[in-house]
Amino acid sequence: MRRRVSGCESGFTLVELVTVIILIGVLSALGIGLFARSSAFSPLLATQQLESATLLAQQAALAGNTTQNTLTVTSTSSECLFTVGSREPFRIDSGGTSLSVTGATFPIAFDHYGRPQTSGNTVQFTFSGESTFRVCLSPLGAIYRGPC
Repeated sequence: MRRRVSGCESGFTLVELVTVIILIGVLSALGIGLFARSSAFSPLLATQQLESATLLAQQAALAGNTTQNTLTVTSTSSECLFTVGSREPFRIDSGGTSLSVTGATFPIAFDHYGRPQTSGNTVQFTFSGESTFRVCLSPLGAIYRGPC
């Protein structure tokens, strides 16, 4: 007896398999390109870390913790260090990013209202690398991205 082959066979065609392989190759090439240039993201990461460290020092000042209400940022050729009070510094790879600060010297202390004690000056932080990011710290304690 012979078996009859039905018209509905399951599986993928060669065209479908090749299409999926090409799509995976294109997506992986794009992904590698994004992550291979990590130094392009260093200024953005440093900006975000600065904002976080500043808010942490302000919260300590608002809570009355006078030992943790200061912020210090140190930039070397290999890493950026963000130190709040006497805590262990937060470290990120600088990836060629440099820092310039105008309007204050470190450490920046915050009062019990969360305001920086910088003689009423606006503080401008500029992280430069493959791209440039600016962070402004106002005399009232607001920290935001962009020029002052």
